[in-house]
Amino acid sequence: MKRALITGVTGQDGSYLTEFLLGKDYEVHGVVRRTSSLDRSRLKHLFSNPAVYGRQLFLHYADLDDPTTLRRVLFKVKPDEIYHLAGQSHVGLSFEIPESTCDLTAMGTLRLLEMIRDLPQPTRLFHAASSEIFGRPSESPQTELTPMLPVNPYGCAKAFAAQMVVVYRTAFGLFTCNGIMYNHESPRRGENFVTRKICRAAAAIKQGRLKELVLGDIDAARDWGDARDFVRGMWMILQQPHADDYILATGQAHTVRDILDLAFGTVGLKWSDWVRQDPRFMRPSESAHLIGNPGKAFAKLGWRAEHRFEDLIREMTLAEM
Repeated sequence: MKRALITGVTGQDGSYLTEFLLGKDYEVHGVVRRTSSLDRSRLKHLFSNPAVYGRQLFLHYADLDDPTTLRRVLFKVKPDEIYHLAGQSHVGLSFEIPESTCDLTAMGTLRLLEMIRDLPQPTRLFHAASSEIFGRPSESPQTELTPMLPVNPYGCAKAFAAQMVVVYRTAFGLFTCNGIMYNHESPRRGENFVTRKICRAAAAIKQGRLKELVLGDIDAARDWGDARDFVRGMWMILQQPHADDYILATGQAHTVRDILDLAFGTVGLKWSDWVRQDPRFMRPSESAHLIGNPGKAFAKLGWRAEHRFEDLIREMTLAEM
């Protein structure tokens, strides 16, 4: 039985990855912040199952900004694979809390790399990088060789972390990989992300619980995929004979306006009757033309996005009903 350690285990990706690895008969250990509430966690159905929790799934309290607790967990668990998903992952919020974003996302990754370097037995690391490292790229779609030009604090922090993963791989021979992941959603997406915000609002307006939805730039475009496809890609990256970096993306761009059409259309409403734009929701610096080329992942891993964008948004909206 392989043993995996997941940071950010209670998040959208962490919860789906936990289920995926349990399905492959892994022993799964998750790192949980002491402020995380397991009562309303995406893992509640597993945490409350005595046949799973304490037998095949284990949670440990530790923080990325507390090296002592994290190191203790690493040396106790002795994982075969580490999936590093934790960090402050909201782009808009990173403008409000840039220091903590960089400390958790950038320095937290560096601390983890240093600990892995000291482990007595080898382990494999997957680092969840982001398309935001490209910012306003000079080419579209982007590949693994596209220069990093981040335009927000979150992107800067992720770019630092991704570069350090490469440094530790080349300098120390560690099996460390970046999954450069483009936007990926699901019914478990956080409520402050625009996809979930729109789907949730469409359902609430239909049910008479909300009067309007206020948004910023509705023409912003992203390469949106399904989180369940992406966690499968994470696992595939760590099963390769050699460590490398891969883009996980759909290769197609959609706008916020497209999400509005699909979400409100699912509940039989016309979004223009209920949506208002507010300049306060515009970001100081917006990334542009972020479309990923997943060709390397398809050629070397056999990975591709299997879920359709349209089906995903409809599923998210119906889940809110």
